[in-house]
Amino acid sequence: MAVLMKQGRRRTVTEPSRDHDRLPDPGADYGQRIALYFAAMFVIYGVLIPFLPVWLDGRGLDANEVAIVMAVPFILRIAVTPTVAIFADRLGAHRLFIIASAWTALAASLVLGGMSGFWPILLIAAPLSLAAATMMPLVEAIAVKGVRLYALDYGRMRLWGSLSFVVVGLIVGALIDRSGSEAALWVMIAGTVLTVAAAHALPHAPAAAADDAATATPPRSVTHEVLRLLRMPVFLAFLIAASAVQASHAMFYTFGALHMRDQGISGAWVGALWAIGVLAEVALFAVAGSRFRHLKPDTLLAIGAAAAILRWAVMTLDPPLALLVPLQLLHALTYGATHLGAILFVARAVPDDVSGTVQALYATFASGVAMGIATWASGPLFNAHKGGAYASMAGLAVASLAAALVIRARWNQGTL
Repeated sequence: MAVLMKQGRRRTVTEPSRDHDRLPDPGADYGQRIALYFAAMFVIYGVLIPFLPVWLDGRGLDANEVAIVMAVPFILRIAVTPTVAIFADRLGAHRLFIIASAWTALAASLVLGGMSGFWPILLIAAPLSLAAATMMPLVEAIAVKGVRLYALDYGRMRLWGSLSFVVVGLIVGALIDRSGSEAALWVMIAGTVLTVAAAHALPHAPAAAADDAATATPPRSVTHEVLRLLRMPVFLAFLIAASAVQASHAMFYTFGALHMRDQGISGAWVGALWAIGVLAEVALFAVAGSRFRHLKPDTLLAIGAAAAILRWAVMTLDPPLALLVPLQLLHALTYGATHLGAILFVARAVPDDVSGTVQALYATFASGVAMGIATWASGPLFNAHKGGAYASMAGLAVASLAAALVIRARWNQGTL
């Protein structure tokens, strides 16, 4: 209380209370924890996607064996990822399943270092990649809840994963030049340790979400709701549009680094090219909330597919380093715009109580069925045609564009 003297009279004025600090923003804390997890998890991805094929090649595996090791986890996702997601949705336990997957990835990465030969490596690399892949739709289901409950910007949370991927790619590329391909494994082990720690720091299910689930009338069967969606042409077109363009990256993900190395491009430049692509993706995610808010999900899917047609068509020509740089910038559209379009489609078109399952279904088709088949096929295609094999990836992008146009024609932008 402050005492003021005015004209001989005492007057008390109440000052703003300093006893209570400003209450923490639950939405900000929620978003920061998810951003931290994305950053940690993408250390693993920053090794698995660009450099696991290089490590496999260093362990003596041929192109067909490399393709199989990379493809098998995608195929296994067809059963594992949606099963885990269904249980996570039913139990409201996305965080618990993420923690279990993170510990599995850590254990597998530690064992992988002692493996040699095709079969032992396959038996350990498959659960490692599968555990890493299973975490993505689960944490994105948690992120989508934050978007709905706290109006969080998904792109700004997700960009920290992309930034992490960039830094790891630059580091691993330089380490491989200096110390050989085994350096990649040690960075991946460090990434799994960070991911375990970040998984334990993830937010618990918000009370609002729990209350909504408890008061939903009537409660719907997750399986019944997903089967209903699968009977809808718009939803099937969404799965094709998102899956085909994501699968068109299979050749680049599996043999891009090896092919560039065969062209005389150093490991440091390989890492830099990956960094350029992901930085472009980061830029897109950073402005997505403000600049692209008006864009429809089907528009983003169509843009991603059109960019993929151009990117892979030019890659068939074995472009020089000077041309690879702008081609990598297209990654912002071929991956970033497509993924953002898919996330926005789920957020707008899918009922909240099955969003985790649908996220997993999208991941299963995009990163399981389609990516698994495309990755498996990339081995013999690369052996036979080298850079010319990218023509098949351009064909997948054409299919994606056609499906995106179907969504545009038949979806009213509302909940299915």
